[in-house]
Amino acid sequence: MSKNFHKFYLKITAVVIGSFGPIFFFGTMSETLEPARLTLDLLSWPLDGGTTYDSPDTRFLSALTGGFLFGWGVTIWFLSKSAYDKAPEEIRKSVLFGILAWFFLDSAGSILSGNPSNAFINVFVLLLAIGPLWFPYKE
Repeated sequence: MSKNFHKFYLKITAVVIGSFGPIFFFGTMSETLEPARLTLDLLSWPLDGGTTYDSPDTRFLSALTGGFLFGWGVTIWFLSKSAYDKAPEEIRKSVLFGILAWFFLDSAGSILSGNPSNAFINVFVLLLAIGPLWFPYKE
C-alpha cells in the first residue's frame, strides 16, 4: 500500500465511524428516532421490532454515543489531512489500535449483554474500517 492510499483510506475509516454519529444523535428526539431504533434492532438480530427508544435513558445514551462516534470520525478525518504527512506510521497505528480497542470492548459487551449478533456484525465493520491500514505503507 502506498502512503497516499493509506491517507485516502483514513477518510473512508472516518466516514465509516462518523456516519453512525448522526444516526444516534437523531435517536434523541421522538420525531427522528426511527433510524437509530432500526439500527439497534438490526445490530441485536433478529430484526423483530423489539428494540424501542421509549426510555429517556436510552435517548440520552444515544446522544452520548452519537457524539463520540461523530467526534471520533472527525478526528480521524483531520488526522488524515494535517498530521498524517508528519507521522504516517504513528497515525496509522493510532487509528488501527483505536479501532481494535473498540472492536474488543464493544464485542465483549455485546456478548455479555445478550446480543452476540452484534459481535459478528462488528467483524464486518472492523474489516471495512481497517482495510489496508492493517499493513504499513511501502514507498
